[in-house]
Amino acid sequence: MRWLFSLAVNSAALIAADWLLRGIYISGVLSAVIAALVLGAVNTLIRPVLLVVTFPLTAITLGLFIFVINAVTFGLAAFLVPGFHVYSFGGAFWGAIITSLVSWVLNGLVNDHD
Repeated sequence: MRWLFSLAVNSAALIAADWLLRGIYISGVLSAVIAALVLGAVNTLIRPVLLVVTFPLTAITLGLFIFVINAVTFGLAAFLVPGFHVYSFGGAFWGAIITSLVSWVLNGLVNDHD
């Protein structure tokens, strides 16, 4: 049941990014849900490989290259999901940041603090 809530929060975060940015377009709620699923899979399977491969560059940039990796994974998810479009690297960059922040805030507001 918890994963369903997480899926809903991430879908809402993607819709918020669509609403806030011109560089992102999501055609509907179903596309947002599928995009949240694919983004979760990409972040689980591909992002760790990218982090290991680009570790020297990440170390040289003091961790700032991770923002680029986040944008790449966001753009990859958009490439894989019909109805989810990212029109530029800037859209992917800011979309990844906004999606992360909105998801973090919504999870913080709703999760019970034990």
